[in-house]
Amino acid sequence: MLGRKSKLSRRSRRTLYKLCIITVMTYACPVFAHAAPKALYRLQVIQNKLCRAATDAHWCVRNSILYRDLELPTLPKYMKDASKRFFDIAGSHPNALLRVAVDYQPPPPTQFIRRPRNVLIDPPDALTAAIDSLNDVNDTHD
Repeated sequence: MLGRKSKLSRRSRRTLYKLCIITVMTYACPVFAHAAPKALYRLQVIQNKLCRAATDAHWCVRNSILYRDLELPTLPKYMKDASKRFFDIAGSHPNALLRVAVDYQPPPPTQFIRRPRNVLIDPPDALTAAIDSLNDVNDTHD
């Protein structure tokens, strides 16, 4: 249904992508926070391929242009946003154990244990930075 020869409109393919793929990414977001960067890169490659197939984009179109035009977040940005939403909601949750988890301080950079909250302080990857700069340029021209 997301393939190049699909009869669905681009808007329908985008909606289908958001309904199927993004929900899986949301469900597995806490697990991905502990994943190695190479595993996240592989997931990003799969997401790039799906976006390219859904839009029937030519091979020379940059991924940053695809994400900007489709108004989709990259995988690391989506994980950061989902983690931020979780910690914002958890701060006012009635469960005391969950509220305590929000207040923890991140470990020093020399410690190798990755925790879900560390995702919020990680710098953006190159693709996310390129999309943000394209969006900034578009906002200044509007």
